[in-house]
Amino acid sequence: MRAAAHLASALGWLGRHGTQGFALSILLGLALPQFSAAARPVLPVTIFCFTTIVFMRLDLGVTLRLVRRPARLAATCLWLAVAPALLIGAALGIVGRESLDPGILLGLAIMGAAPPIMSSPAVAILYGFEPSLIIASVLMTTVASPLVAPLLLDWLAGAAVPLDRTALMLRLLIFIGGGMAVATLLRWRLGGSRIRAIKAELDGFGVLMYFIFAIAAMDGVTAAAMAQPRLVLLVLACVFGMSAAGLASAWLVLRLLPAPERFMVGYGSGQRNMGLLVAAMGTGISPNTFLYFALAQFPIYLLPWLLAGLARRVGRGQAHPAPAGG
Repeated sequence: MRAAAHLASALGWLGRHGTQGFALSILLGLALPQFSAAARPVLPVTIFCFTTIVFMRLDLGVTLRLVRRPARLAATCLWLAVAPALLIGAALGIVGRESLDPGILLGLAIMGAAPPIMSSPAVAILYGFEPSLIIASVLMTTVASPLVAPLLLDWLAGAAVPLDRTALMLRLLIFIGGGMAVATLLRWRLGGSRIRAIKAELDGFGVLMYFIFAIAAMDGVTAAAMAQPRLVLLVLACVFGMSAAGLASAWLVLRLLPAPERFMVGYGSGQRNMGLLVAAMGTGISPNTFLYFALAQFPIYLLPWLLAGLARRVGRGQAHPAPAGG
């Protein structure tokens, strides 16, 4: 009992203070590649834990209120599921799939096909935005990803990267369905009030999983940066460019959404849960595909800090709207 209390206390402290150290995980993985190699086998475990925690803490009341007025939610889900694939598909049409290394091509395809990252609602809360829409849309696109993602992945990758679409679909169904099942069991055993009471401990467990995930994702990045610096710079340009394109396109197109929601949909358009598909594909991905996935974590971990000033401007604009003209 004493050990459990100490563990809960440590997780609570980490949940209250550990989010400031996310970038340290990437730096640790880069500086100590032997840690990254050792952590890589547990990468699917961290993805499963993320999925379980998010579904366990789902506020069903908020989601049901959004479902009762489905137009805004449906439009957001459609955008988050399809727009990134269209952006990457257009880029591939310009440069030509045949001009790219098959591993990099598959990395781009995974980015376009994956659902938005599950930490998007946490970023919205960090910025002081109302998170209901982004929470519901992230969850719904994640639930739909076993059916949608393999189709988009096959379309984006093309014949240059043969894929077993059915096997990937089944693995995603097991992965996400298993997370939902465990979350449902925990909600039933603990109850909503108990889950709310241990918020800090759950946050701390999530931070711990993010640390392990970031370290595992850096496996091979240091060696690649020394052996193929041009490739690393090219991929970094792609992942940060996709982040900018997702944010800009949603901001320009989704004019009917309030500014904070439009900002967060744009954020989710560029930050994709590639780890979900990488975990489902297992050991079959090439080193260059894993390198693309690893480098795609840099904007995920850095942009919440880099975009903080812009988010404040968006929030101030929403808080003090311009008066309507007569």
